[in-house]
Amino acid sequence: MTDERDPEHRRPAGVSDETVEALGKLSAALDHVEDARGHLYAFHRLMGSAESTLEEATELVRAAGHDDLADALDRDALGANPLPGMWSFQMVEAFDDGFYARAKGLHQRALDELVEGRRHIFEAEMKELRRTHGRTGHEATPGTPSGREG
Repeated sequence: MTDERDPEHRRPAGVSDETVEALGKLSAALDHVEDARGHLYAFHRLMGSAESTLEEATELVRAAGHDDLADALDRDALGANPLPGMWSFQMVEAFDDGFYARAKGLHQRALDELVEGRRHIFEAEMKELRRTHGRTGHEATPGTPSGREG
């Protein structure tokens, strides 16, 4: 076994430094979109928990004899849309089916058209420049022998 990068992360012949850098930046942008999506899903889960907790609170307010306030909570908060016309599941669906799908599709198109579908070439080249060959913890791939401490 050698301590070399796997072929899936090597730059195809004829691909320029500028193209690799551009694809690296595009991947970084998609990473931010993925983070935003995660926050949107967290918002969705929090809103579900908020709705359940608000329902319990409304019941307790009513049981404590505050019917007017409980009625207002029932009418104005419970079941209400956090955004016009949408509960959080609809926000998630709109994002996933809209911007997220377009961004992922364009990222994949760029990889397919420019580097034969290979992912993370920019990062793989950065790793290769920075790692210490033969040093444990600096292996090229998960299947590479550990080498020696140097």
